[in-house]
Formats: sequence, C-alpha cells, structure tokens
Amino acid sequence: MRKILFPSLIIIATSLLVLRLFYLQVVNDTFKLKSDNNAIKIKYDYPERGYIYDRKGKLLVANQPSYDIMVIPKDIKNIDTLEFCELLDVTKEDFIKKIAKATVYSPRLPSVFLAQLNKKEFAAFQEKIRKFEGFYFQKRSLRDYQVNFGANVFGFITQVNDKLIAKNPYYNSGDLIGKQGVEESYEEVLRGVKGVKYYQKDKFNREIGSYKEGEFDTVAVQGKDINLSIDLELQKYGEELMINKRGGIVAIEPKTGEILALITAPSYDPSILVGRQRSKNYTLLYHDSIAKPLYDRGLLAEYPPGSPFKIMTGLVGLQEKVINEQTTFMCHHGFSYARGRFMKCHGFGPHQLHNGIYNSCNTYFANVYMRTINKYVSAPHAVDIWSEHVKSFGLGQFMGYDLPTGRKGKIPDSKTYKKMYPDWRWDSKTIVSNAIGQGEVLATPIQLANMMSAVANEGYYYTPHIIKRIKGEKIDPKYTTKHLTSIDKKYFAPMISGLFDVYNFGTAHGLNVEGIDICGKTGTAENFAKIGGVRTKLEDHSIFVAFAPKDNPKIAIAILVENGGFGATIAGPIASLMIEKYLRHKITRTDLEKRILERSLQDRYAKLGGQSAAVKLEMRKRDSILKKNITMSLPKADAAKEN
Repeated sequence: MRKILFPSLIIIATSLLVLRLFYLQVVNDTFKLKSDNNAIKIKYDYPERGYIYDRKGKLLVANQPSYDIMVIPKDIKNIDTLEFCELLDVTKEDFIKKIAKATVYSPRLPSVFLAQLNKKEFAAFQEKIRKFEGFYFQKRSLRDYQVNFGANVFGFITQVNDKLIAKNPYYNSGDLIGKQGVEESYEEVLRGVKGVKYYQKDKFNREIGSYKEGEFDTVAVQGKDINLSIDLELQKYGEELMINKRGGIVAIEPKTGEILALITAPSYDPSILVGRQRSKNYTLLYHDSIAKPLYDRGLLAEYPPGSPFKIMTGLVGLQEKVINEQTTFMCHHGFSYARGRFMKCHGFGPHQLHNGIYNSCNTYFANVYMRTINKYVSAPHAVDIWSEHVKSFGLGQFMGYDLPTGRKGKIPDSKTYKKMYPDWRWDSKTIVSNAIGQGEVLATPIQLANMMSAVANEGYYYTPHIIKRIKGEKIDPKYTTKHLTSIDKKYFAPMISGLFDVYNFGTAHGLNVEGIDICGKTGTAENFAKIGGVRTKLEDHSIFVAFAPKDNPKIAIAILVENGGFGATIAGPIASLMIEKYLRHKITRTDLEKRILERSLQDRYAKLGGQSAAVKLEMRKRDSILKKNITMSLPKADAAKEN
C-alpha cells in the first residue's frame, strides 16, 4: 500500500502543477501582460463616483472634472524644469521630491505627480504638455458639494496609501478612495469600476496602437447613486443651532431606524477638502486637538448619560417586579444610602413612577435601582441581569450601523466590579450612581437616540442606518430586522406617560410646542477635566432625549451639548426646535430659536484652550454663511425649569 501511495501523491502533485502552468501561460494572459509591461502602456479610465441624495431625492453631492498630472520617471527626457514648475506653480525642490517618490514606487509605472487640478489650473499646462516627455494627464472627477454642511455624514475623498495598495489589488498609486462617513462605508458602491486600456509601444517607446486590438480593454462603469436617510433641512437646521457650541445630535425615525440627522459640532464646509488645497486644509483640521472638527461626537463621544438613563432604571425595575406604578418613596432633597453618603436631589415629598420621571427625582430611582440589585442574593448575579436588560436597548455595544466609526459606550456588569473591587465585597450601595446615569455608565448620542426609538416603539428597534436606497440594489437586510428589548410591552405605557408630562409639569416645562405632543427627558452630566494637572469641575454637559408625537412617533432624538449646563437650558430647546422643524417644516417657537442661535459657549471652551487659529478662521467663515439663511424674531425666551 505504501509503495502505491507515495508514487500516487507525486503523480497528482505533478499533474496539478502542469495544469496550473498551462492555465497561467496559455489560458490566462494576466501575467503575460505584466511580463510584457515594458512594451505595453496601461491607461486607466476612471468612472464618476455615484451621486448622493437625501431621503427626499435632493442632490447633496455631485462631481466636477479634475486632472491629475502623471509621471513615468524613466521616460523623462530633456525637459525645461523651470518652465514646467512655473506652469504648475510648484517649486524646484517639490519637483525633485515628487520625482524621487515616484521613482521609489516604480521608475517604469505611472505615478501621480500633481493631483486634482481644476480646469483653470490645467489649461496653461495642457497647451504645452507635449514638451514634457514622461508626463501626461489623467482626467477624473472630484466631489462637487451642493451644500456647505454635513461633512461628517459624507466623509471625503483622498489618495490611497502604500499599505492599502499592498492589501487591495484594485487600487494603484494615485487612486482615490472614500474616507470617513458614507464615502468610506459605501466605497465599493460609489466608486464604480475603472476601465483599463492597453497600448503597444515600439522600441523607441512610442505608442503604436492598442494591444491585441483591445482584446483586454475594459470599459469604466459609473458608481451607483445612493439616497441617504438624512433629511436635508433637518441636518442643516441642526448644524445652525449648534454654531458656537460643541456636541452631538442624532435623530432617528423610530419605525425604520433610519437616521434623519447626524450632527457633530464644530464641523466644517466639506468643500475645503476638495482640490489642491485639500491636504493643507486637512492638516489644519487634523491637528486641531482642541475643537476636534474631525471628531464625530454623535458617534464617538462617550458621556455619562445622566437623568435620561432613569428611563432604563424605571423599566428594569418594572420588569423585575420590584416596583409598580404606585410604589412610593419619600424624598427629602436627597437620598442617604450609606454612612456619610448622600445623593442630592431637587425633589421633595412622595414620588411614584409618574412624578418621579417628570420631576427627575434621584431619590426615587436610587431606591428602584437598589431594589433591583437587592432582589437577588448575589450582587454580581443581579448586576448581570440588570446589565442584560439595559444592553437589549442597544446600549453598551456596537449596534452595527453603516458608518465606519463608533464607540461601545459602557454598561457595567459583574466583571467590571470584580476588576474595580478585587479585595472587598461590593453591593447595591457601592454602585447606586448607575441609577441616575452616572457611576460607570457611558453612552454615545446615537445610542441614546436608539434607546428613545425603542421606548417610542414600546419595546423594539431597528439597527440605526444612514442608507435609504442604492440604485439597482437592495439594502442589507439587517437594517430591516426587528430587535426586541427584554422589557414587556405593558411596562412602556406608564413610562411614556411620565415622559409626556416632563413637558407639561416637569423639568422641560416651557419648552413645549403647541399642537405637538412631545415625550422627553432632561439630563445634566457632571464634567471634570485636568487643567494644569489639576482635576477641575467644569460646567456640566447639557443632555436631552425625546420622541414625538406621543402617539405614532415619527422622530426620536438625543442631544448633548458639552459644558451646556442644565438639560433644559440648551439641549432641551434644541430638541423642541428640531422636532417642530421635522414635523411641520417651520418654526413657531421663535423665542427658543433666537435664544439658541445667539447663545455661544466659546467663553467656556476658552478655559480649555479655545480653538486653533486656523479652525477658528474657518468656523467664522462658515458661521457667517449659515447665519444668512436664518430669520430670527425678537420675542423674549420663556424661562424653562431646569434639572
């Protein structure tokens, strides 16, 4: 048997090798093309990227023509370097560096010498290009933004780097690729397929016609158009409201999970990352470590959610049957829960679920949380049960949305506290700050918006997503798959009733919009930062979550304004304004609008170092453009009750 097995293996291996060689040498000419590369010139035909529209079909991003100056280093012969540099407005030093870089990549293959020239910049060079042997131009399209907002939604286009080229054979040196936003998420859809043409060269390196009569040539295929779920007017309005503020806003359609607005502040005009100044402008934005205009706070910023998290505490308490709607706790402006430990509260007197929500009573929810943990003999087991309930709302995890960046937030479990307290036994009193969205709890604005979608839907949500339609394709089915929370539907009605009265009697009184039933929750999160090496208490973050209308909700929203103070001061009015804008396409609460548009928090941010000069200049330019589009009336703002 062994005598037969060994020769058989040799015969099989040899046969496979011969078949592979036959395929490569006779059937497949790909490697022959590469080996013949000295005699063949390859030219790429770059397609237009797909257009980007909003949910109603309004054009957001189109294309404009541009030109790349290409170079093949070994073909450069006797050119007038000085004239060449003058035509393209480059220095001789830059010329030398670019040629050296191209030579390192390949002396025989084309590299981008100068990218993204517009028509005017290219015109003078085009007339004399025949004088510069070794150089040619390649036409391609660049993005043409129809709006001056939404930069974080779109992302931008940049050249591929060597690392990506080595990993993905589709791309060559000088190719463009989408980065950040939908340009990155839907790169393969938007980019299309580039065409390739092969030209035969003679011994004098001159083109003498198509290689094999164009047998291997391919035609460029334009990228597919996409519709985003973003509402153009809502996105624009939200960015206007966040001028001179920092923070994030996310609005979602509860019944579908479609993202209606994704706002980060400060932001920038997306057009500054197009053309020859792209690299310079990107460097300015990237190195602004203070304002962080490239940092998408709606997706990345993890904050203690504060009082909006009381919604979770109440729902879990109901589900675990440690309370009902009539369960009452007495509040005396706070809650004493351990020796020397006192949790302050604005409330006073008896509180049940309903007024506990609209008064935002810390005492009530601290008691509910401790009952939830104390229900079980083992605190670690109890906190794991609590954690799983909360995570069923999408908190503490990546939700799988179709954007290339994000953070998990944090919902602690027994492992968290085992690491924190390895040497002594902890219990409900140790971790009671979780009850009011402080402690070890962290959430991003998109997670809070998704939480409110689940509440609005009375127990389910769809994975948030920014794509609405891809021309000729179906969107990923995971965005139409319903996710159920672990809370029974019957427990949502009393919670929603309390959230509705937040506007009528509670902490958002004065922020209501006549004719629109809004359910919401104010929040204030403590904020500390190191200044000069000292942990310093700064102005609290202003948080607000809401959905509307109360019946058949159309929008759920979460707003976080850094250093904004009480939840009803800045975040609350923004929620009311954006909800009315989306549902009615107009604003009646012009008093709130005037207050928010005129409110600047730059003096507070100055304590952290202010903004870099470059970004401040760009912000001033952008703000002046945006403010021209806003009509502000003069009535005085109503005083809102703050929590």
